[in-house]
Amino acid sequence: MVNNLNPQPLLSLRTAIILLLGVLTGLGAGILTVLAGGAVASGGLACGAAFAAALLFFHTIIA
Repeated sequence: MVNNLNPQPLLSLRTAIILLLGVLTGLGAGILTVLAGGAVASGGLACGAAFAAALLFFHTIIA
């Protein structure tokens, strides 16, 4: 049995922040799309597109 006293985190802090901001951006876009009168499927597509764009954006600007 290996006893690792100092385990490494699964995700780095930078990765966790980028993913969190991407999820929040995607949820915001999806909710706003549905509230504006779009179908739920359209909200899901907007959510996915905004998530992908946000990941690229935040990956670029966060050093």
